[in-house]
Amino acid sequence: MAAVTRPRGAVPAGPGAGTDAGTDAEIIGRSRREPECFAALFDRHYTAIHGYAARRLGPGLADDVAAETFLIAFDRRGSYDLSRGDARPWLYGIASNLVSRHRRAEVRLYRALARTGAHDVAEGHADRVAGRLDAQAARGPLAAALAELPDGDRDVLLLVAWAQLGVQEAGEALGVPAGTARSRLHRARTRIRAALGGSDPTTLREDLDR
Repeated sequence: MAAVTRPRGAVPAGPGAGTDAGTDAEIIGRSRREPECFAALFDRHYTAIHGYAARRLGPGLADDVAAETFLIAFDRRGSYDLSRGDARPWLYGIASNLVSRHRRAEVRLYRALARTGAHDVAEGHADRVAGRLDAQAARGPLAAALAELPDGDRDVLLLVAWAQLGVQEAGEALGVPAGTARSRLHRARTRIRAALGGSDPTTLREDLDR
């Protein structure tokens, strides 16, 4: 398991750097001249990226995926479009691509959760996403439904529901048009609702679907 480290060339940015260093694009732009500035982007987004990876793959692989996400981002910072102030779609896109290398592990995790209904990472998440449903009752059936989704549909669904990206942002993250992302999300939610008797605990913020 990889240690939690900042990308090579990036050093600790200091207290408050992650929140006070400007937009993500400004941080990335500065890091092209001063690589140590990239640490502020790491400090700002590492916890969220790690949590996303942990929910999809479990904690055993999350450290590696999160660390590699920022190593790749650091190496590719020269090609980042600085007109995009928010780097989250870019970072989640890298993370999702890394998750895709572990599809079997992801499906095994969901199926195990469907059988046992007990997983520390998923439990904390379920409490936030279940909405009107009882989290304990929904956890197993939801995990089973996620395991059966096509990979592309599941990617969009979880970027919207767990990473809290908009549909267009999810499309950007995955390199597909917004219309394609919207179609995948609709298919995924239709299957989730069918599996859960008409309920959909992945619907966090309806405005994200617009």
